[in-house]
Amino acid sequence: MNDSRPDHEREVPAVDEGWWESVLAEESRHPAQPQRMAVPKPEVQPEAGNESSSQEQILVNWGQIKDLYMKDRIVDLTVTGHNRGGLLVEGDGLYGFVPFSHLIELAGRENLDRSSDLEPYVGRTLRLKVIECVPEDGRVVFSERAAQTEPGKRAELFHSLHAGQNVRGTVTNITDFGVFVDLGGVEGLVHISELSWGRVNHPSHFVELGSDIDVQVLDLAPERCRVALSVKRLMPNPWTNALEQFPIGSVHAATITSVLSYGVFARLDKFGVEGLIHASEIPHEEGTPLKDFLLDGQAVQVRVLHLEPSHHRLGFSMRVE
Repeated sequence: MNDSRPDHEREVPAVDEGWWESVLAEESRHPAQPQRMAVPKPEVQPEAGNESSSQEQILVNWGQIKDLYMKDRIVDLTVTGHNRGGLLVEGDGLYGFVPFSHLIELAGRENLDRSSDLEPYVGRTLRLKVIECVPEDGRVVFSERAAQTEPGKRAELFHSLHAGQNVRGTVTNITDFGVFVDLGGVEGLVHISELSWGRVNHPSHFVELGSDIDVQVLDLAPERCRVALSVKRLMPNPWTNALEQFPIGSVHAATITSVLSYGVFARLDKFGVEGLIHASEIPHEEGTPLKDFLLDGQAVQVRVLHLEPSHHRLGFSMRVE
């Protein structure tokens, strides 16, 4: 169910499986299976005259896959098909999925046509690493980008990382739900709720693809090759001292971040938090749409009307006199 509340009114999600459900949201899932059991081949986009290919039986050598994963080894596999999320690969008892964001040539590309851009990969051999291995879910995920680092690098990095540590990495992918950051062989996710203490319209407004950014490690799951990261934890929480820093009645410089029919959101320039200016608190001629005279990025002066630090809520007025 979609939550229509503004981002600043939502609670930060816990770092659990729900946190990561979107990481491989478009992956091809197939039934759970015991080691070396015959299972249906993952669905691919059927080609003309080959509609039955998705029913072909395969053998999954889970012992070999686990060994590759635990030893962080590189393996060469052949691309046999694709779906909306990425490529299907196989070879010598190994079968799995490569998300398109883990393909070196396609990661981060704008205006990507997944069907036409993925089709040329079919038949090619890729050098890959296992980054997700869950036998009980029948899931094996490979990465071409991870294979750029030397074998054993992942274990070395996980051994050196710890919760609360500040590190620097490169932005490798920007999605609606957050930002992926390469820490030098291990990729972590900065969830959208961890980008800023204020409201975030979209992660692309905060970071650029390929840029180097500082992040803080929130949580580690070495057995699943997952790292939860944060950008906002590098900065003091402005809501902690909100009553002293921007009390009710105080006037501040702000920047409009979103213009809506019922009002606008504005960010306090000094503190980085956002609040709503209801249309009734914006001097304008009745019946005139706000978007006709207010723009994203416009500088304004606001007065604090309402403040609920515990819920990260702010209400402003543009009537400052």
